[in-house]
Amino acid sequence: MKVRNLHEDEKPPIELLLEADPSRKLVVEYVQRGDCRVAESDGNTIGVYVLLPTRPGTVELVNIAIAESHRGKGLGKQLVMDAIQVAKSRGFQTMELGTGNSSVDQLALYQKCGFRMVSVEADFFIRHYEEEIYENGIQCRDMIRLSLEL
Repeated sequence: MKVRNLHEDEKPPIELLLEADPSRKLVVEYVQRGDCRVAESDGNTIGVYVLLPTRPGTVELVNIAIAESHRGKGLGKQLVMDAIQVAKSRGFQTMELGTGNSSVDQLALYQKCGFRMVSVEADFFIRHYEEEIYENGIQCRDMIRLSLEL
């Protein structure tokens, strides 16, 4: 797997990003403002993430997605670690991210990568998304915020 910056004239893999965040409006907005990196294997895009500076010294991992056919192979962890390295190399001191209360596997992954839970934004997904979201048989209601000191 090779991870690279999205080229200026290249379209981001919106459909893959939508697998991690179902709001096309939000995805398009933060892709335009953030730094999109794609993971490739044999010339095919198999993963993507977006980093978005939020405050001085702080960057947020706003989206990370792996193509369904490549999940369960440790690629998500590789992408998170790549994002951490990129953020460090760009001088950020803190990386933040948010995920749904129902995203059980993602919560485990982020903690394995060193992130710690710092807060909960109650009813975030109820207020900001038109349709109900369910994962693992759980309604996604709250945003769990995590942080990592770089």
